[in-house]
Amino acid sequence: MARRPRRTIGSLDVRSGEILRAVIDEYVLSATPVSSGSLVTHYALGVSSATVRNILSDLEAMGLLSHPHTSAGRVPTDAGYRYYVQVLADEWPIPQVEQRMIRHQFGQVEFASEHWFRLAASTLAANTGTAGLATTAKPRAARVRRVDLVAVQDRLALLVVLFREGTMKQTLQNLPDSTDQDQLDRVAGLLNVLAVERTADEIDAALADLPRGEGESADLELLCRIGDGLVRTMREFDATLIDDLFSDGLLNVMAAPEFDRSEKVRQVFAALENRAYLGSLVESVARAGSIQIYIGHENGPLEMQDVSLVLAPYGRVGRAIGVVGVLGPTRMPYAQAIASVEFVSGLMNELVEHLYA
Repeated sequence: MARRPRRTIGSLDVRSGEILRAVIDEYVLSATPVSSGSLVTHYALGVSSATVRNILSDLEAMGLLSHPHTSAGRVPTDAGYRYYVQVLADEWPIPQVEQRMIRHQFGQVEFASEHWFRLAASTLAANTGTAGLATTAKPRAARVRRVDLVAVQDRLALLVVLFREGTMKQTLQNLPDSTDQDQLDRVAGLLNVLAVERTADEIDAALADLPRGEGESADLELLCRIGDGLVRTMREFDATLIDDLFSDGLLNVMAAPEFDRSEKVRQVFAALENRAYLGSLVESVARAGSIQIYIGHENGPLEMQDVSLVLAPYGRVGRAIGVVGVLGPTRMPYAQAIASVEFVSGLMNELVEHLYA
């Protein structure tokens, strides 16, 4: 039998759009191929089963649906989901009571703390039944909010740096003999005066103006030594595209029929945790300045071509940008995912504005 010629998508007529929407809505719920009979039974389409079959054949010829050879039903393709997202999906309103509850939850955690990002991921996972994702807001050049020094053993101290956007870094610093916690507390106080609200380059310049060498006080000598370690730590942090990725709802993804093998899910998250790939996603989303959706084969890594990502930026362009979003099978509730991601990213923007105020 000759293959049916492929038609261009263009703009679907109203009836074809309704049937494509019904197929996708039904498939998202059932995860099984959708037949014309099922559509006529469950959706008020106002047309006969024969008409539905003809339109399903047209949609398949356009590349919006596929027809598994073992089934009489059809399933959406990546192109079908893309058309659905761009043209057909209705807005999904988040109830006001739910919005207030989420705002209250964020109000209970410290600004820009690790709990902040974990809450963003868990909120998105709970609202969409997918995996929620959140990256910390990463500046091009970090600025210090606070520095602490803690003695951990003889001649060794823990340097704890809290950056303005909420990320914390800890590094071990070698100490001279006879350094006690009292001296570390004094040096930490001096270092905070010198470093708070400054970048690595600015701190380096300030350290260069301090007198060094024999005859200087022990506190000043230690300040210069620890200050150099602080600058190194900050420059290493600035050189990374992504700092931390927080996720929640892995079990939601594992429960989907598409991911009945845990190894497949592990490969998906391993690909996502690739800092180069994730960094390129963050840059792309930040550059767009709005919610971005990556469906199936629109994702680069082969391991991620059975999933979709809905991502939105938050933060301040030129200062610090992060992303929040969801990951799930291509068969995800897109309208719900888009609304939830937009709401959480807007809330994160409000919190960042508060942080910089």
